[in-house]
Amino acid sequence: MRVSNRGLSALLLGTALIAGTLGVGTLANAAQQPDSAATSTAATSTHTGHVMAASTKASGDDPDGDGYIPAVPPVTGVTPSDRTPPPAYFHEFQANCSATHTAPDDPIVYPGQFGKSHDHTFMGNKSTNAASTTASLYGGATACKAPADASAYWMPSLFKGDQKILPVGPQTIYYKSGVTDYTSVRPFPKGLRFVVGNPMQSAQEFRAHKGFVEGWECGDSFFNTDIPASCPSRPDVQLNLRMQAPSCWDGKYLDTPDHKSHMSYTVVKPGTNDNMCPASHPVALPMIEFKMAWPVNGDMSQVRLASGRGYSFHYDFFNAWEERTLKALVDHCVVGGLQCDARGYDQTKPQRGAVLNADYRLP
Repeated sequence: MRVSNRGLSALLLGTALIAGTLGVGTLANAAQQPDSAATSTAATSTHTGHVMAASTKASGDDPDGDGYIPAVPPVTGVTPSDRTPPPAYFHEFQANCSATHTAPDDPIVYPGQFGKSHDHTFMGNKSTNAASTTASLYGGATACKAPADASAYWMPSLFKGDQKILPVGPQTIYYKSGVTDYTSVRPFPKGLRFVVGNPMQSAQEFRAHKGFVEGWECGDSFFNTDIPASCPSRPDVQLNLRMQAPSCWDGKYLDTPDHKSHMSYTVVKPGTNDNMCPASHPVALPMIEFKMAWPVNGDMSQVRLASGRGYSFHYDFFNAWEERTLKALVDHCVVGGLQCDARGYDQTKPQRGAVLNADYRLP
């Protein structure tokens, strides 16, 4: 049953948009069908960020447009695990996905509203645009190594002056355990989506964000809340950023109006250093960690995000994995306590085998 005050929540969460984009080029742009002439103006104006607005338009996944997408069926009867399993330093696998295209679209925050967002760089699913739904993404063509991963991953585009800088080659997207009891992690439900971070956050809020890892880094410069003013001008130096997502789910909704409330970061078990899910979000899911690299160095004074300063970084995840493959990788690598590559293979434990074959498919 949906919460009774959802309409009020959506209203309180909804805010005005400062529309536009800095987009000046694409990689194999996904087809766009603007829903009004006004979008062409928005798509060419300078943009410095937008607030995290509530969904305001019905979509294929949200027919009434209230921002709540119920899980069918919901996951009930789960108690957060406070168990301490046998030690395993790693419990992860990688999804290696390349950038596919850019567009001023955001199918989570602005479903069906083409050109309303700042410019985003999309990875994984090649069809992602403002109208994307679970059905349109599922089974689609992907730039991830595993064909079963048709999920959509996106983040604000990076610019140096007016030049858009795109990540080169497969980027590392980790699927890890965020809880101490890695054996309790289960796969993402089909259609789950969320936003990590906020384009309007301050530098202090970005640094204090629970998903903050090492901030912006290049060369020997680490823990920067903003993009460094300069980086070593060497071929081996790129601009890097890591950021972790919440990994505890309420079991009820695939999305909520603020695109965050259905997810939670872990809490510390009293009297220990162990991480566990809170009672409000008892279902342990994989923890997504973006590890991005942009081919830019030297003078960084003109480097910025489409959403604004470096501390406006945020990203979106929309799950469209084929269920059997995702479950096999989670069970073998995360629950199994391994450090796996995109095939589900841990080179330090070759005797454990791989999940996927040489074509990155289930045998």
